[in-house]
Amino acid sequence: MPTFAVTYTYSGSSSQQRDETRPAHIEFLQAQFDGGQLLKSGPFGPEESPGALLIIAGQSKADVEKLMNQDPFHQAGLIQERTIRQWNIFFGAGQN
Repeated sequence: MPTFAVTYTYSGSSSQQRDETRPAHIEFLQAQFDGGQLLKSGPFGPEESPGALLIIAGQSKADVEKLMNQDPFHQAGLIQERTIRQWNIFFGAGQN
């Protein structure tokens, strides 16, 4: 199954709303992880611009976009920019 790198960029002014929405966001991500579609995810470090990287297994870019549209952060309008790019893993293929 193809792998996709999804990046989120948050606006600095959405911090409080993200804190309020985070439990639903984590519940959504946990369900994707438990189902095997979310392979890795996490926020960028404190010295970076606010955002996150998610590694998703999916049939197509359109399928991953449809899935990520269900993220409560997306539905609440808390993601300033989102990219979805197919990632062809060379080293570490088959490792989670």
